[in-house]
Parts: sequence; structure tokens; C-alpha cells
Amino acid sequence: MFEIDPMPALNPSPQRIRLFKSETLERLTLISPRFFAAVWAVLLPAIAWTGWGTVGPFAGVGLVLAGLAVWSLFEYVMHRYMFHLESDVPVLKWFVFLMHGNHHDAPNDPLRSLMPLGASVPIALAVWGILVLLFASAGTWLFLGFMIGYVIYDVVHYACHHWAMKGRIGSALKRHHMRHHYVDESGNYSISAIFWDNVFGSKIRSLKR
Repeated sequence: MFEIDPMPALNPSPQRIRLFKSETLERLTLISPRFFAAVWAVLLPAIAWTGWGTVGPFAGVGLVLAGLAVWSLFEYVMHRYMFHLESDVPVLKWFVFLMHGNHHDAPNDPLRSLMPLGASVPIALAVWGILVLLFASAGTWLFLGFMIGYVIYDVVHYACHHWAMKGRIGSALKRHHMRHHYVDESGNYSISAIFWDNVFGSKIRSLKR
């Protein structure tokens, strides 16, 4: 049996940037891959259970696939326009660094390669509420697809930084993201659906800085 620690130890590490003076707040910025897997292994089925029986099986599958597609575009837009927002406003600069800039300064911190629950869960609840408001019961199935897409994105992101990623698809995903980190931060914004960088003309085509 392995232990799942929701609050990893704050061990000194050259790979870690301290974000808060408060020990409690600092711990909330960290998440281990085991705890991430355990939480979403419960939450995704719980979302499906909530929507169970509200639409037919074929409609449910179609809505989940639509949610996945929406996530793939949201992932690109979020990374490009929010995580890399440039602003002279101090509070916005701090927010961007808190959400993503620290990851670029310390890209191989294993406890900051996944989105902590303090950020992902509130955002997820807001998205769920919006989708249900717009589409009633069908919104839950759209949301399930959206969140499956999110989990795939975060797992792929973690893998790009910490796993070998062999094989044609794995190596392509890792190469795509590593170029974003080490060649040009203003390109290759997609993580799991890398075709969007081709669609929007942001694919890095030269290895020269």
C-alpha cells in the first residue's frame, strides 16, 4: 500500500520557489501526483453519477466528446492569454506569476507540475454552474467531458516534465512542450491538443531563440 499525502512536506529544494510566507498557504500551492490521481479518480465518477439518467446514452457520449473539444480550445486560450498575460499592473503581474510564472522559473518542481486543488476545484465548480445554467441537465455531461480533458491535460503536462515519454505520440507531446519552455515562451501553448498551435499560427518552427 502506498500513502497519499494531501499536504506534501515543505522540504528545502533548489527546484522550488517560495510563493507565500504562510506555511499553510504555501502547502496549498503543492500537490503530489498520487493525491491528484486519488482525488480525480473519485471526482470524475461523481460527476458522471450526478448526471446519470438525465440524457440518453448516445447523447451522453456526444456531450462528453463535445466537452472534451471545448476543453482543448480552453486549454490553449487559457495558457496563451491568461498564463502569459503581460501587464504593468502589480496585482496582475503577481497573479500571473502565482498561477504560471513560477513554473517557468522552476519547471521541474514535481509538486508544482499539476494544478493544486485550491485552484482547479473552484474553477471547475464555476464552469459547472455556467454549463448547467446554459444547458440544464446536458450541462453536467458537457462538464464531465471538460473535466476529463482537464485531467488529461494535467497528466500530460506532468509527464512532459517528469517522464521519458517514449513513442511517437509521447515524444511529440514532450518535444512540443519543452520547446515552449526552452526555446520560445511565446509559442507552443497547447499541451494535450497540440494541433491548436498549427491552427492559430503559434507553433515553434525554429529552434533558434
